[in-house]
Amino acid sequence: MNLAPQSVFKRLTVLGSTGSVGISTLDVVAHARETYGAGAFPIEALTANSNAETLAKQAREFHPRLAVIGDETRYAQLKELLSGTGIETAAGSDAVVAAAGRPSDVVMVSIVGAAGLAPALAAVNRGATIALANKECIVAAGEIFRRAQLASGAHVIPVDSEHNAAFQILDCDHRGAVEKLTITASGGPFRQWPLERMASATPEQAIAHPNWSMGAKISVDSATLMNKGLELIEAHHLFAIPPERLAVMVHPQSVVHCMVAYADGSTLAHLSAPDMRTPIAHALAWPERMSSPSRRLDLAALGQLTFENPDSTRFPCLSLAEACLRAGGLAPTILNAANEVAVGAFLGRQIGFLDIPRVVEETLAAEGKDNAVPADLDSVLEADARARETAFGLCRDAAA
Repeated sequence: MNLAPQSVFKRLTVLGSTGSVGISTLDVVAHARETYGAGAFPIEALTANSNAETLAKQAREFHPRLAVIGDETRYAQLKELLSGTGIETAAGSDAVVAAAGRPSDVVMVSIVGAAGLAPALAAVNRGATIALANKECIVAAGEIFRRAQLASGAHVIPVDSEHNAAFQILDCDHRGAVEKLTITASGGPFRQWPLERMASATPEQAIAHPNWSMGAKISVDSATLMNKGLELIEAHHLFAIPPERLAVMVHPQSVVHCMVAYADGSTLAHLSAPDMRTPIAHALAWPERMSSPSRRLDLAALGQLTFENPDSTRFPCLSLAEACLRAGGLAPTILNAANEVAVGAFLGRQIGFLDIPRVVEETLAAEGKDNAVPADLDSVLEADARARETAFGLCRDAAA
């Protein structure tokens, strides 16, 4: 048994344990227990949206005190699958928020989309360390999230590979010396496709990411480059870097995740193999480091690293997000809501791939005229609901 850093004995809650990041998180936990002993990362709670079978299987393996299924129609199934285990069960969105509020040291927030906002805020409000894999929380309610963090003293450790890389190489004590923070994009599966071919792209083609294993929604965001736009907004709120000092570079190998250029001419870059278990392990062990099962980087085998500027003509979602970043206020909230609806409609084969940026742009035009700064969470949720209603209508019109 290897000498264990003390951080591996912190109690952990995983929100969204059956998604791709949640599964990778539990893979890191399993490795920690094999490496440092069975007492590594005791689990307080696991939550899932609707996959009761996988949640029950995870609960039987990792023995949380609580397992929560968001979809109340799946509660009977979960309860039966965990009968006799002594594991507490619950169901519903309020139960997911309550799980986030239970006493654990670290909360992995890997629920996809704006649905993760209320649980994330519940964990922030009690001062937990947040391993944040949900960028939509920051995009939709960045200022509110930040104010809650400052009030509670919670630590937020980003799990997205780009922001986790920035967290490691950014000199936060001398932000004025930062000339540019650049996050990278693989370019997705359509990086070299002409617009005519992209118009007929299928959901199966869009989610076939060349480097990363991710959920469907995030994979489509990567294919449109909306993912990078959302990440720029997230980086602005997480690191207090002004929009004009943030940039995106296409890097097909997905090895360099972030670069920070400083006033003295130095540029620091963070490199690792494209494996989400690397930033997850860093976030769980912070402020220490621990062993992880992630792939190791072999630059000689890779041979070369290439970079190019993003094509805003073929990928207008990035430009839309950059405009919302500059506008501030509720614009990012509307952007995020419209995008979630449009991506869902594309995955449901109701609209085409190139309809996604059109729906987002038209929703912003309709709902973004009075771009007020959100006063509280209710104002964010109201703007989110209005934007979704407008986007749903646009998708229905496109499908008709």
